[in-house]
Amino acid sequence: MAGQSYEQEFADFMSANSKALAHTAWLLTGDQDQAEELVQEALTRTFMHWRKARRDPLTYARKMLAGRRVAAKRNRFREPAVSQVPDQAIDSSERSVADRDRLNRALSTLSERQRKIVVLRHLMGLSEQEVADDLGVSIGTIKSTASRGLAQLRAVLEAEDEAEAIAVG
Repeated sequence: MAGQSYEQEFADFMSANSKALAHTAWLLTGDQDQAEELVQEALTRTFMHWRKARRDPLTYARKMLAGRRVAAKRNRFREPAVSQVPDQAIDSSERSVADRDRLNRALSTLSERQRKIVVLRHLMGLSEQEVADDLGVSIGTIKSTASRGLAQLRAVLEAEDEAEAIAVG
């Protein structure tokens, strides 16, 4: 990055990380349109603070995603219905589409905090420390919230499996 302009550094960062940020935003919101808006806001804010953000731009952008998600949630009375899974984030097989849709429905049952922590920790593969730093909470909060969130996801998915087995059998 040495010798590059800030604009070029940011453009390179954006090219390399936009898809991952869009996927994270979609997992956080469950809605393609909201996810696109969230990514646009996060990237805009990251660019506006590039001198600071350029030290670790992906972490900075993820913090913006999580923070803007909270702000957007406060400004809405109701969460819209979960939309279809975005085309660019899915495998071509029908089974993966069904699995992703099933996961999104299960994620939508979590609280906002649980969803953020489960997505960042277990679906995006961040360490407990990284998630704690991104969200500004303690590692203990990450551990306990992730544990409760995963337990709820398991319960929702198991209930769905049981209902499907009854319907088939």
